[in-house]
Amino acid sequence: MTAHDPARTGPSVTCHAEVCVTCSDEAVPVTVVSLLEADLAVVDTGRGREEVSVALVEARVGDTILVHAKEAIAVLGSAGASEGPARQQVGVRR
Repeated sequence: MTAHDPARTGPSVTCHAEVCVTCSDEAVPVTVVSLLEADLAVVDTGRGREEVSVALVEARVGDTILVHAKEAIAVLGSAGASEGPARQQVGVRR
């Protein structure tokens, strides 16, 4: 697969795999364990704990968030939420 950006100078980028080699083009649901300074959080991935950015969402401890490339991109649900549709939040935090 070849990607070409007309605004970019230089050679086009050639991908040799079907998906992104760093993240497999996947967003993964994880649970927020603790919030840190600088818009960071410790999350439980089910395989261990990792530090991710929560700069784009309003996450709370216990929330299930969707993470892509170590960046939270949506809040899927809250640990304290009652029954009903999951809270979804995508985009820039206000």
